[in-house]
Amino acid sequence: MQQGEQRPEQAVRPGDAVPAPTRWARTYRLRDVTVVELSGEIDLASEAEVTPHLLAAALWPRPPRVVLDLGPVEFIDCFGLSLLVRTRRRVAERGGRLAMVCDRPQTRRLLRLTGLEPLFSPVPTLDDAVAGAAGDTGTP
Repeated sequence: MQQGEQRPEQAVRPGDAVPAPTRWARTYRLRDVTVVELSGEIDLASEAEVTPHLLAAALWPRPPRVVLDLGPVEFIDCFGLSLLVRTRRRVAERGGRLAMVCDRPQTRRLLRLTGLEPLFSPVPTLDDAVAGAAGDTGTP
């Protein structure tokens, strides 16, 4: 975590619509943005515990503002990537914004090789992603 970055533990959880944290996913709110933090291995085996978090984030009040935090992800395969693409589509269909945190070289490489890097435009920090999802441009 970069200096000055807000810690997820300081976030306020939105109502009862938040799925319970699992080994592979947890959801919380930070500055009016829904953050879905994924961890471990994101693949077919984790799908049943990851999908409820991704769906809830995409369905929250319009327009949804969502950050996918891949920082703790150790492995993601093409099935896991398809879950992320579907989430991005759902958010876009509802007029929302989606940003991605990803600083692991192997995950960035997979995004680049699959042609998904320009689609997600991952940033290295949670603060950058939250600002992107919230629509903050950094200019007055």
